[in-house]
Amino acid sequence: MSIYDELGVKQVINAHATLTRLGGSIMPPEVIAAMQDAAGWFIDLDDLQMRVGAKLAELTRNEAAYVATGAAAGIVLAVAACVTRGERERIARLPDTTGMKNEALVFKAHRNRYDHAIRNAGVKIIEVGDGATCAPADLETAITDRTGMFVWFQGAMTGRGDLPLAQVIELCAARGVPVIVDAAAQLPPVENLWRFTQMGAACAIFSGGKDLRGPQASGLIVGQQWLIEAMRPIGNPNAGIGRPMKVGKEEMVGLLAAVRRYLSLDHEARCQRDERVVAGWCQTLNRLAGVRAQRSFPNEAGQPLPRCEVILEDGARLTRDGLMQALMAGTPAISVAAAGERGIFLNPMTLSDTEVDLVTARLLQLL
Repeated sequence: MSIYDELGVKQVINAHATLTRLGGSIMPPEVIAAMQDAAGWFIDLDDLQMRVGAKLAELTRNEAAYVATGAAAGIVLAVAACVTRGERERIARLPDTTGMKNEALVFKAHRNRYDHAIRNAGVKIIEVGDGATCAPADLETAITDRTGMFVWFQGAMTGRGDLPLAQVIELCAARGVPVIVDAAAQLPPVENLWRFTQMGAACAIFSGGKDLRGPQASGLIVGQQWLIEAMRPIGNPNAGIGRPMKVGKEEMVGLLAAVRRYLSLDHEARCQRDERVVAGWCQTLNRLAGVRAQRSFPNEAGQPLPRCEVILEDGARLTRDGLMQALMAGTPAISVAAAGERGIFLNPMTLSDTEVDLVTARLLQLL
C-alpha cells in the first residue's frame, strides 16, 4: 500500500501537462538517488549553492546559476536582486523599495496570474503597449530613472502585442535596464537553457519540476554573474526577503542530477515518440461516432511537442464536461485539458507507454 492509499489520496494519470497542481513531473530514479544521498549529511548550504550553481552554469553554457524553490521564487529573487544590486542596506529594507529603482516593465499582452511574483519584491508593474500592439517608442518612453528591470514572460502569450525579445534586450541594454526572462515551462527545446542569456538577457528562469523532472520545489536561474551574486544575500540561508523560499540541500543536488540527465536525453527521439502517440490516438478515435481527433502543435505552453485535440461533435456519447468528469472519476483518475467548449487535449509528454494504453482504453470505453 502506497502512502497515497494510506491517506486516501487518489492517484492520477496525467495526460494534461506538467502542472504544479498535479505534482509537476515524476522524478526519475537518478534524481531520487541524488536527493537521498544529499539527505544523509550536514553541509554548508551557501557553499553547496555556489558549487552546484557553478556546475549548473557549466552544463548550461552560462556565466552563473542559482537554485531557487521554483520559478515563481526565482522571479522574486531576480527582481529583488535588480533592485538591491547586492547592497546590504537595501536588502534589509525590502519589500520597502522607496527611493530605489522599483518599477518593472512588462508588456500588457504578457500580464498573467503569475506576475504577482514581481510585486512580492515591493516592485510596481508598469505596462508597455496596449495589449494588442506595441511600438519600439512605447518601450523607450516607458523607461525612466525608476525602471529597475524588464520582465519578459515567454510562452503562449508571446508574439502578440509585444516586441521581439532580441529588440527588447537591445533597447533595454541601451538604457542599462536588465531583462529577466520567465521561461518556467519553456523546456523543451533544450537550447532554451542558454538561448535567452546568449541573446543578452540578464537571466532566464526555469521550473525544476516540469520537463526537467527534478524536485517540484526547485527552480533553475541561469544568467549573468552580477545578478546571481546579488541574489545570494537575499535568499536562504540568509535573512533576506527570500528566506521563506527555502531551498534545501536535497533540492539543489536533485536539480543538478535532473539537468545532467536532461542534457543527456535524445530529444529528437522523444519528439518522434510523442508524434507516434498522437498519430495513434487520432487513428483510433476517429473511428468513433461523433468524435474527431486531430494533431495540435505546439502544446499549451508553446513547447515544440504535439498533443491530440479530441472534438466531441453531434452524436458523441458524452459532452466535454461529461467526459472530463468520467475520466477523473475512474480508478486511476485521468486528467486532461479542456479544448474549447466541445473538446479535450491529450498530452503524451507526461505519459509512460503503459499509461498511453490505459488512456486509450478508457476513452474507447467511454466514447
